[in-house]
Amino acid sequence: MTTDDPALPTNPVTPDPPAAPGPGASTPAPPEAAERDDWDPLAAQRTDEDPPLDVLLSGTVFFDIVFTGMDRLPRPGEELWSKGMGSSPGGIANLATAAARLGLRTGLVAGFGDDAYADWMWHTMAHEEGIDLTASRRFTDFHSALTVSIAAEGDRAMATHGHDLPEPLSSLIARAPDARAAVVDLAGRPPGGRSSPSAAPMIFADIGFDETGRWDESDLAPLIHCHAFTPNALEAMAYTRTDSPDRAVRALAEKVPLAVVTDGASGSYAIDGSTGEEAYCPAVPVTAIDTTGAGDVFAAAMVLGTLASWPLDERLRFASLCSALAVQQFGGPSPHRDGATSPTGGAR
Repeated sequence: MTTDDPALPTNPVTPDPPAAPGPGASTPAPPEAAERDDWDPLAAQRTDEDPPLDVLLSGTVFFDIVFTGMDRLPRPGEELWSKGMGSSPGGIANLATAAARLGLRTGLVAGFGDDAYADWMWHTMAHEEGIDLTASRRFTDFHSALTVSIAAEGDRAMATHGHDLPEPLSSLIARAPDARAAVVDLAGRPPGGRSSPSAAPMIFADIGFDETGRWDESDLAPLIHCHAFTPNALEAMAYTRTDSPDRAVRALAEKVPLAVVTDGASGSYAIDGSTGEEAYCPAVPVTAIDTTGAGDVFAAAMVLGTLASWPLDERLRFASLCSALAVQQFGGPSPHRDGATSPTGGAR
């Protein structure tokens, strides 16, 4: 079984929310994310006027099953046994879990089904991780999105299944608690109004791989609303038409106050125009077991460091260290805790 740092206590277990009352209906999630006794990295800065959350997230939660310890991927018609297996809430849950474990008061807006996978993911996030799910909902006659990931040959292969939610997230986000910061995906609904978590004063944006290959710079237009942008090197170079992460981060720094470009094992680059700082940080050399969620952990650490007003170099070092720790365990930041029971039997 995987275990977590014993210095991070879990929340008391309370009953999970009931399923929604009728076919196709939805029920608001109860406010059951209890106050945590963990270390508060922003304690010295808090005031009575602060919003209830430090960071608000929205997106799709996947039930992730991760196979590790395989020398290669199976060929068509072939079955291979893995040496390790983990199960965890994935997708946007990776980022939410990382933020909560770093001590940020974290809220998540997502849709959940009414199956056993959803029961377990809701319990794990709300009760064990202390993530506020008050704006999330559970839908009847709806099953969880699921991803199976195989780590082999220094990379991953994944298969995913899922469906669109019966109700758009925009209707749920409008009821979300206020937050000091929000993390948005430019590939989804752009920041603006209460249809995204953009009522927060500080918006951190990311963007995914452009499968069309166009890498249209107009996709970055919503950055005008954002404080930070944290793409990986491939995405950053493609959108800026540059040939190195260093040139890409300089181009992006003209669009947002804080530009950060991650380049995997080659390190990370950042420019903070609001402070005049520039920094490069090499990656921490580790043996990676599973790279799932490494970018999410990095982003959560950058949000914390920025809210805490740390120097840019310290933010990059901290984010790199957190990512290095995450890739040395199953499922990135959110393997289930020792003693918890997952629908697949947990991590081994």
